[in-house]
Amino acid sequence: MKKSLLTLFALAAMSASALAADIKPALVYGTGGKFDKSFNEAAAAGAEKFKAETGIEFRDFEPTSDTQGEQAIRNFASKGFNPVVAVSFAWTSAMEKVAAEFPDTKFVIVDSVVELPNVRSVVYKEHEGSYLVGLLAGMASKTGKVGFIGGMDIPLIRKFACGYAQGAKAANDKIEVFQNMTGTTGAAWNDPVRGGELTKNQIDQGADVIYAAAGATGIGVLQTAADNKKFSIGVDSNQNHLHPGSVLTSMVKRVDLAVYNAYKDAKDDKFTPGIVALGVKEDGVAYALDDNNKALITPEMIAAVDKAKADIIAGTVKVHDYMTDNSCPK
Repeated sequence: MKKSLLTLFALAAMSASALAADIKPALVYGTGGKFDKSFNEAAAAGAEKFKAETGIEFRDFEPTSDTQGEQAIRNFASKGFNPVVAVSFAWTSAMEKVAAEFPDTKFVIVDSVVELPNVRSVVYKEHEGSYLVGLLAGMASKTGKVGFIGGMDIPLIRKFACGYAQGAKAANDKIEVFQNMTGTTGAAWNDPVRGGELTKNQIDQGADVIYAAAGATGIGVLQTAADNKKFSIGVDSNQNHLHPGSVLTSMVKRVDLAVYNAYKDAKDDKFTPGIVALGVKEDGVAYALDDNNKALITPEMIAAVDKAKADIIAGTVKVHDYMTDNSCPK
């Protein structure tokens, strides 16, 4: 009996090892760098959570160019990594090519759609989350002027800006919203100096709340706002802790969920391809409230933003998505 039990335990251990061996997760970041305190860092947090829970290691890579991104995705797939997650719209064409070359590998792309039978595309309703923080910005502003600093000038970032403007105008229909984009290439995600310059320019025009959707460039936005005793709004990760008392809130985009769920689903043999869209209803986007900013958010502001959240879920408030027609309501 004892010998039989030992045999069963050994077989169970071998089965568990075999299962773990079938999962070799990989992660390719966007060009803003792993430790951008924003989008990429949120993706890394999801992978780290999976590793902490399962003990399964993952490999990651930080591309500095579009060419490196495609090389990394192909390299991971050719070495048997599975699933391979790539976070950034920039890897769309690379994913289309590589996923077609490796039909037995599971792939995930975040912030874009690739319609292949082995690809899961995770997209977010950033306009909904941006509406919530825009509402808070409009209520917090004393000057009636707020700002937005985007990273690379692409429709996705215009989507953030448009949702933010709609929220700010819901709080104050006479509010003025300044908008600047950092650049037109991937370098726009990693230029905190330029982010700071654009922020100072908006502050000089009267903006007292500035929302950054710019990857690592946003670090310069938040720093400049703090230096000038103005409010900022963080993005993707909860950035409230970077400048407590200055960061009004953060528009949290749960990129960590996309990565964690991909790895967990693959491990549990529950991986499905197709489009996954995460908005306010799915808790894919939200505003951040914690000890670092709770003194800045009044009960009236909480009531207003929670009502807006409920109205978005119910469909009584419809936030226009810039990417549907490349326009934003005036």
